Amino acid sequence: MVSYEQLFENNKEWVSAKSASDPEFFEKLARDQSPDYLYIGCSDSRVPANDITGLEPGDLFVHRNIANLVNSTDLNVMSVINYAVTHLNVKHIIVCGHYECGGVKAAMTPKDMGLLNPWLRNIRDVYRLHHDELVAISDIQLRYNRLVELNVQEQCVNIIKTAAVQKSFIKTGYPIVHGWVFDLHTGLLKDLNINFVEILHDIQEIYDLTSLPSEFSEDGTH
Repeated sequence: MVSYEQLFENNKEWVSAKSASDPEFFEKLARDQSPDYLYIGCSDSRVPANDITGLEPGDLFVHRNIANLVNSTDLNVMSVINYAVTHLNVKHIIVCGHYECGGVKAAMTPKDMGLLNPWLRNIRDVYRLHHDELVAISDIQLRYNRLVELNVQEQCVNIIKTAAVQKSFIKTGYPIVHGWVFDLHTGLLKDLNINFVEILHDIQEIYDLTSLPSEFSEDGTH
């Protein structure tokens, strides 16, 4: 275990290295952020967002939670998405899951997990929606991996359902939503090739939030 004090020594070494390679690094870092990417990932300590994408501080706006969920009742993730889209004007939103995800594995286990139950229910709902496909996979590890992928896909759909994303895309052509899975065994990212435009078109009959209610005008007056 690295000692608590060592973290500060590591920080000083990091500052020295960054300053040596770019004397203006921290001056530029202190300016307003303008990332092109919003990354929504798992809290798992083995999946460092900037490292696996090779991006520098300031390039990636990050939100992480257990099993990379996008739940409409989670004010935290909804606020992050809204801020990233309407204020930072991000061009891409990435949901990144990973194989060997403890949250997904827990959701596959019919067991009372206490406080985690309502959170894991979101993943169990994904299992229910894709039950036939998943139970047809006899290899448990492969079934587990597939649920990781399906969970990412469903969270992408949840993002596409939001008003901020729909309105911004119609107005500017951005953001585009992507689904990734990180493989801990290889270090490689897998693009699930989410068809953002097709999904948006398919769900708009029910989830079209691009128009204001008829009783309101654009400036919010009656």
